[in-house]
Amino acid sequence: MSGPQCCSNPPTLNPSAGAGHVEQLGGLSSYVSGSPDSKLAILLISDVFGYESPNLRKLADKVAAAGFYVVVPDFFHGDPYKPENADRPIPVWLKDHGPDKAAEEAKPVIEAVKSKGVSAVGAAGFCWGAKVVVELAKFKHIQAAVLLHPSFVTLDDIKGVKAHIAVLGAENDHLSPPALLKQFEEVLTAKSEVDSYVKIFPKVSHGWTVRYNVEDKAAVKSAEESHQNLLEWFAKYLK
Repeated sequence: MSGPQCCSNPPTLNPSAGAGHVEQLGGLSSYVSGSPDSKLAILLISDVFGYESPNLRKLADKVAAAGFYVVVPDFFHGDPYKPENADRPIPVWLKDHGPDKAAEEAKPVIEAVKSKGVSAVGAAGFCWGAKVVVELAKFKHIQAAVLLHPSFVTLDDIKGVKAHIAVLGAENDHLSPPALLKQFEEVLTAKSEVDSYVKIFPKVSHGWTVRYNVEDKAAVKSAEESHQNLLEWFAKYLK
């Protein structure tokens, strides 16, 4: 169900990373960035390494700077996947942290955000987080969705999507290979009520949008291109 790519290039977690702050929202500790007066909110849903990833928080700050209120919830309750813990390999860890459970936990977070006066909510998910986002997109809990190198997302999931959705994939991805994303595209193109966009980035691997090497100029460029695509999608569909 998940291979080495899912856990490659683990970040060095930093609870104090980012320009935002951590607060409780909908029962979850959440990294929050941007103006709470914004009427447009975006949830960023992490990969298995959780919400203290510096690159993820850097992206949250970038999205916030574009005018959005950004929330990065800790769906792992202080228990992100730790590759060095041999007693809890990823299949064991996943039993405690299923995306379906996180999708349920996201609903009170969305309600808490709406109670602040937010009129439209989008969500972007990375790897593991993409499965959470696609669950939310099936029931109109969100108005726009972005999946970045998704894990565990199936054709049936895509068939159930009711929110406008962009899928950003990698050329080298064992979890969501280009052939699968092409199938996603065919299904989405047939759904006239949903606008969609599928893009496969060349010469990158699963995880490239948040687990890139900041010293690698090519890797940074590809990641930044995906971040710009994400921003453009939300700017188009969150009004």
